[in-house]
Amino acid sequence: MPESRSDFSDSRRAVSITLIRCFPQLRRGPVLRKFQPDPVGLDARWCGDIAYIATDEGWLYLATVIDIASRRVVGWATADHLRTDLVADTLMAACRKRRPIGPVIFHSDRGCQYTSHQLATLADRWGVRLSVGRTGQCWDNALAESFFATIKRELLDTSCWPSRAAARTAIFDFIEGGYNLHRLHSSLGYLSPAEYETAPAAWPPHRWCPSKRNKPSRDQV
Repeated sequence: MPESRSDFSDSRRAVSITLIRCFPQLRRGPVLRKFQPDPVGLDARWCGDIAYIATDEGWLYLATVIDIASRRVVGWATADHLRTDLVADTLMAACRKRRPIGPVIFHSDRGCQYTSHQLATLADRWGVRLSVGRTGQCWDNALAESFFATIKRELLDTSCWPSRAAARTAIFDFIEGGYNLHRLHSSLGYLSPAEYETAPAAWPPHRWCPSKRNKPSRDQV
């Protein structure tokens, strides 16, 4: 999509911009990148990516949708293939689980699954705007990659997986039983995603006192 230099030349040094990328009839121009937590901005900005997990049966692929406002994994799916169905199932799972009442911007990389006609049609049906960054820029799915770094370090790379089913069960336990409920994030004021979503809006991270909680040795930003 061509950019208008006259529209953005004055602000491009101060604000990062991403472009809507789907098929032509759904392109709606640039979107500002805002990746900070926001206790009152849930289900407005999502991001996602795909990870590869080696098992004795072959590759297992994990796709995620993360709410940027709370760092919560709101949708995920696994498959033994990299077809667009994988990311479509993940986005649909997030939409059905969260039921966003307003428009959602979904940030991702430029993978063929995320720029496909199939995903764009599904996203339009749910009121989701697909967004990718320019070539060589990683900001649009940096949070998703950060989550993958965590799950690989703490789970996936610590064991040999005899089957895809075994890996999927472990992923379920990690996300639903641990990460969303108990993982403390420095960017959330050392709250878990679930706690952050239910905390009073008057407790944004800059007003939370981490000294009242035990600060973890390693945390996911």
